[in-house]
Amino acid sequence: MISPTEEDYLKAIYHVHEAMDGKHVKTSAIAQAMNTSAASVTDMMKRLNEKQLVVHEKYKGVQLTKSGEVIVKKLIRKHRLWEVFLVEKLNFTWDEIHEIAEQLEHINSPTLTNRLDAFLGYPKFDPHGDPIPDEQGNMHERKQFLLSELQKGKKAVIVGVVQHEPRFLRYLAEQQLVLGTTLELLKYYDFDGSMTLQAGKERTLTISSKVSQNLYVKSV
Repeated sequence: MISPTEEDYLKAIYHVHEAMDGKHVKTSAIAQAMNTSAASVTDMMKRLNEKQLVVHEKYKGVQLTKSGEVIVKKLIRKHRLWEVFLVEKLNFTWDEIHEIAEQLEHINSPTLTNRLDAFLGYPKFDPHGDPIPDEQGNMHERKQFLLSELQKGKKAVIVGVVQHEPRFLRYLAEQQLVLGTTLELLKYYDFDGSMTLQAGKERTLTISSKVSQNLYVKSV
């Protein structure tokens, strides 16, 4: 058996590893992600190591084992499917769903997860544009890049967000910069990296480099 807290630690290791280079995740990075002390992380890594869910090497850091990764993929699948459900069926907004899905992801019922997936029509991406693992843990891949890399005169459509912080998601909604919005770069400002974009057919707006570096797009 594995507790919800242990599951949260495994997921934190997975996400930190995704955001960095190299195989090992430092305990300090895990402590920051979990908002806890390094001593607490060390104790948890010992427990997870005993359950053969991580490999903890002194002075190097932590790696998920195959078993640990399987658990994380199942958690991510449940989390993102619940996010789809909350938005599509219960009319939550994309900035409201993360904390609720964090609780729902710990329901341990493969039958429920599979029926939820089927009920939703087997979605490949969640409301933030993140890929949803299938029952075997495979994720759908697509060609995407940061909006900050868009070339002048080129068009792209928003497919995801890097930053899931609710204030950022609310800002995007207010600016009508949601998934599926088509953008064309009209002008790039060298001074601060800001961009003037055409959104859709008629609307233009200027965004900061912080925004453009936190939006994923794909060419159209």
